[in-house]
Amino acid sequence: MQQAPGMTAVVRAVRATAPAVVNITSTKSLDGQRVSPLEQFWGLDPFGFPNGRQHNPVQQKRVSLGSGVIVDSGKGLVLTNAHVIAGGDDVRVHLLDGREFPAVVKGADSDFDIAVLAIRGAAGLPAIQLGNSDDILPGETVIAIGNPFGFNHTVTTGVVSALGRTIRNKEGAFTDLIQTDAAINPGNSGGPLLNLEGVLIGINTAVDARAEGIGFAIPINKARRVMVDLMSTGRVDPLWLGLDLQEVDARMAMALGLRGAGGVLVTGMYPGSPAARTGLRIGDVIESINGVALRGRRDYLDILRNQTPGTALRLQIMREGYSVQQNITPEPFSDEDVRTFMAQRWGFEATDTSRGVVVSGVRQNGPASFLRKGDRITAVGTTGIRVLNDLLHSFRRDRMSGQVLLQIVRNGRGYYARLVP
Repeated sequence: MQQAPGMTAVVRAVRATAPAVVNITSTKSLDGQRVSPLEQFWGLDPFGFPNGRQHNPVQQKRVSLGSGVIVDSGKGLVLTNAHVIAGGDDVRVHLLDGREFPAVVKGADSDFDIAVLAIRGAAGLPAIQLGNSDDILPGETVIAIGNPFGFNHTVTTGVVSALGRTIRNKEGAFTDLIQTDAAINPGNSGGPLLNLEGVLIGINTAVDARAEGIGFAIPINKARRVMVDLMSTGRVDPLWLGLDLQEVDARMAMALGLRGAGGVLVTGMYPGSPAARTGLRIGDVIESINGVALRGRRDYLDILRNQTPGTALRLQIMREGYSVQQNITPEPFSDEDVRTFMAQRWGFEATDTSRGVVVSGVRQNGPASFLRKGDRITAVGTTGIRVLNDLLHSFRRDRMSGQVLLQIVRNGRGYYARLVP
C-alpha cells in the first residue's frame, strides 16, 4: 500500500511517542495570603504591593504548568524538570487520551533540574524508548513535544544546533546541554527532545529569553544517571576533586605572568583525593573546565555540582608559563570527608541533637573561635539548618567562599557571625 505523502518521519515519530508525553500541573496552596479581587482576576496587584494592601485573607492556589515523559510503563515513572514541580503540594499528570492521575515525587535535584514522578493508580500506560545522547550529531533533526502556554501536546521541530553548552543563572551553572532551535516555550519544560526514530535523547529544560531559536535540553544519558541515583538513594551524591583554590585577580595574574585575571589558582590538595592522584600541582592555574572559562571559585563549584559520577572533566591549565590539558574524574564527596574538612577549613564540628544542629567542638584560634560548645547553628547564609546534613550540604556549596555568614542561637538569643576561613 502506498504511504500517504504527509506520513513523514516526523509524523511517524510523533504518532509513536505522543501518548507517552504528559502535561503536568503542580499546585501549591497559599493559605492566608492577602489577595485583592483585582489580583485574583489579573494574577497581580495593580498597585505594586507584594500581596496587595488591606486585603482579606483568602485561600488560593498557585498552579505551574509543565511537561514530562513516561519512561517506565510498569512503574509509571515520569521524567521532568525539578523546577516544574518545585514546592507543589498536589502534582497531577494528564495523558493524551484524556486520563488524569495524581503523582508522587520520587526524587528531585535542582542542581541537575531533574525530577522523577510516579503515577498512582494507572494501568496500561505507554512509555518512550530511551536513546543514547552520546550519538547525537550537530545538524540532525529533532522534535520537541510539550505544553507551551497550556497548548497541549504541541509539536515543534528543528535541529541540534550545538552540543556541550553551558548556561548560567543566579542559582548556578548547567553544563553539557544540547542546544536546539526547535521552538521551546514556557510549558515545554520537562518534555521530550526526540530524534527522527522517536527515541528520547533529551529533556527540554530552558530557553534563552534574549533570542529566538535558542533552547536547551539535558542529554538523556545524564538524566538517566540522575534518575537512577534518585530512585536508589533519593539524592545525587555531590562530587569533588579535592582542591583548595584561590581567585586570580589582576595583581596575581601579573605576578604569575598570565594574560589577565580569571581562573583559579591551586593552593592545596587533600591527600587521597582525585586531584592528588592525577598529577595536578600546587601553583597550577585552572583556566577552564570542559571548555567553560572559570571566572573564579564560584564557577568551579557550580560546574562541579552539575556533573555525574564516572564522567571525566577536561581541565585547561596554565603551568609555569605553558598550557597543559589534564583529564580528571571527580569522585563522591562523602559526609565523612565533609566533616573532616569542615573541621579543618571552618574550624568547628557539629552534631544532631533534639534542639537542632549544635556545635560540638571548636578549634582554638581557628576561624570559628567565636563559637562555643552548645551553640545552635540555624542558618548558613540564607539556607536554614535543621539537621546536620543541611550543614554538610552548605559546606559543600560554600567551602571556598571568602566569608560565610552564620546564624547561631546562644542562651535563647539569636546572633549573626561572619566566618572568614
